Amino acid sequence: MAEPKHVHATYNDIHNIIKVSAEKIAEFKPNMLIAIGTSGFFPARVLRTFLKDASTKRNIPIQAIGLSLYESLPGTTAEQIGSEVIRTQWLGPDSGKTLIGRRALIVDEVDDSRKTLHYALTELQKDVELELAAFPESERDALRTKFAIFVVHNKLKPKFAQLPPDIPYYAGAEIDDLWLDYPWEAGDIEEHDRLAAADKENK
Repeated sequence: MAEPKHVHATYNDIHNIIKVSAEKIAEFKPNMLIAIGTSGFFPARVLRTFLKDASTKRNIPIQAIGLSLYESLPGTTAEQIGSEVIRTQWLGPDSGKTLIGRRALIVDEVDDSRKTLHYALTELQKDVELELAAFPESERDALRTKFAIFVVHNKLKPKFAQLPPDIPYYAGAEIDDLWLDYPWEAGDIEEHDRLAAADKENK
């Protein structure tokens, strides 16, 4: 089986995609960013720069959840890699960090199979419902967390699952089903940028 075509994204490419996307995301008015580690850390940090409240200069807090689909982690089997989402770090009641009443934007680098995004959203929503159980039923709707999703790239391919229609979904760029090489994965950033420039010339 032939290796899929690689496309190299530079830091500047991603920075500019996020800057443009922030204008739409601002309509959701997030007051918490949830970065899916490790790939969501850089996009979340850049996005926070563009979502800072202009009047208060207040930054939006970034929380992190650790999820792995393709990594080989201690204790995982070959069968789990690529097929099962492994949780390594989490929010919710057990962490001491409440989600109640938040407008939380889940951030990741790419929507590929959608397994990780679907898992993150579904499990966070379950935790919210567990927290809400401690409140009178009449107060729960007002306290229920509002979620949205942002990915830098969305691959145009069949997905593992559909997202609920009431969840705002923001994709910085739509791309074909190609292998994306991100700059934070590069050992030699100059070579990575050279390949990225070649990719653009060959378009």
